[in-house]
Amino acid sequence: MIQQMSDENIDALVHYRLERAHQTLAEIPFLREQGYYNTATNRLYYACYYAVVALLTKNHIPTDTHAGVKTMLGLHFVSKGLISKESGRAFTNLFDCRQHSDYDEFVYSTEEEVDELYEKAQRLIEEVDTLLHTSSTD
Repeated sequence: MIQQMSDENIDALVHYRLERAHQTLAEIPFLREQGYYNTATNRLYYACYYAVVALLTKNHIPTDTHAGVKTMLGLHFVSKGLISKESGRAFTNLFDCRQHSDYDEFVYSTEEEVDELYEKAQRLIEEVDTLLHTSSTD
């Protein structure tokens, strides 16, 4: 699908996805304050997912699944040092946490986990922001 889009449409989609990433990240303090730790973990994953999809879209890297997004991030950005290994691990951890939280029984996130994951999600989104800003000025 990306291959069939104009550069203008790709830029609009990238902007939309990045905006969604920041909006979703902004939900976390409220969810944490209300004690919705599983929901906060889910939203942290999606905030990062939206940012990573924006990065992949901008670079014309297609994916069809969440696992594909994780794989392409590692292959095209973490392995090349464009995204830190720590942020790559954080995305994988968030992916796993979301999978367990959504599909396994008796999984409960804690306030401490949310706080730790929040900082890591912020860092990943900042790295994506930097890459997207750099590539848009080239």
